[in-house]
Amino acid sequence: MSAYLDYQAAKPVDPRVFEAMKPYFTEEFGNPSSLHNYGYHATNALEESRLKVAEFINAPNPDNIIFTSGATESNNLGIIGAALRNKRQGNHIIISEIEHISILNIGKYLEKEGFRVSRVPVDRFGIINLEKLERLMTDETILISISTASNEIGSLQPVEEIVELAQKKSIWFHSDAIASESTIPIDVQKVPFDLLTLSSNDIYGPRGVGALYLKKGIRVNPVIIGGGQENGMRSGSENMPGIIGFAKAAEIMKAEIYKEAARLKILRDKLVKEVLKIPKSYLNGHPKKRTPNNANFRFDYIEGESLLLFLKDEKVEVATGSACSSKTLEPSHTLMSCGLLHEEAHGSLLLTLGRFTEEKDIDKIIKVLPGIVRRLRILSPLTPSDLLKKLQEEEN
Repeated sequence: MSAYLDYQAAKPVDPRVFEAMKPYFTEEFGNPSSLHNYGYHATNALEESRLKVAEFINAPNPDNIIFTSGATESNNLGIIGAALRNKRQGNHIIISEIEHISILNIGKYLEKEGFRVSRVPVDRFGIINLEKLERLMTDETILISISTASNEIGSLQPVEEIVELAQKKSIWFHSDAIASESTIPIDVQKVPFDLLTLSSNDIYGPRGVGALYLKKGIRVNPVIIGGGQENGMRSGSENMPGIIGFAKAAEIMKAEIYKEAARLKILRDKLVKEVLKIPKSYLNGHPKKRTPNNANFRFDYIEGESLLLFLKDEKVEVATGSACSSKTLEPSHTLMSCGLLHEEAHGSLLLTLGRFTEEKDIDKIIKVLPGIVRRLRILSPLTPSDLLKKLQEEEN
């Protein structure tokens, strides 16, 4: 069996979620827009699901939840929809340098449409500088979008402070919560986000469904036009099996998140402690202010892609960065923004733990990784001669 340690890229559907979804593929196949009994049952199930997702983030009203096809669509609806809604008030938007590629590309799109997009820098741990953020705000700023945590290095952003800064200037604040929603509880009444992106698969629900939370009084322009479903915000027949699964996943996560996060932190800390015993190895991201399931390492003199392939041969499944940009073979924009050199960023290894990670999975990578690092350094032309000699002696 493989040791799967790439939970940030994709999580399996929890069997309890799958069981809840099954009837909605066969017996309960109605469309909520229909006026007969099948439609009535679907409408009730849809609104019950909306309530469960609202309860997951402590939203005061289920109507605050707009179902979408996933996090990318939620980001598009939240950011583009807010920009179009408020373009008479201003044309300036702020994001961070280390946002998910879906948000970075939304920023590029809006720039082509005449908006001005500023990118606030981060420190060496991947955390934004609040003073620099405040200096970027102007009377033309209409939206700030900064994720709750980095999907690559796990560093947590100071969202409470960002909300305070935004409120002072009457600027809307959007946050993508997918990197933290499975390990960090969300309470939108405690931290009053204006807009918040959620994903089903990131809490062990099905893929292809997500949600955008809108605070009371916040309206955005739709980006998908059609029959006016989801209160006119997102047209298209509702993905009922997916929404049912999302709601069940939210219900389970709300009940189990504290216990799950504590368990994952113990496993993560063991992993970090043992991997950092490898010479010339480093932890990327903040050592403390990070999601409990994230461990992002870098190793001098070798490339992350080589590590990934060697670990794959050992049936250990990992990543080198965000799955959404992994095909580019470019170094992580997140690590480069943290001040790493090109070759340092290329030597990264991303390990993310999840609900079905066991201690034996951690033990497996701890066992095989040091030998793989040693062999790759022997093969690398970048390894200094004195270290190379030492490694060759160890290998023999």
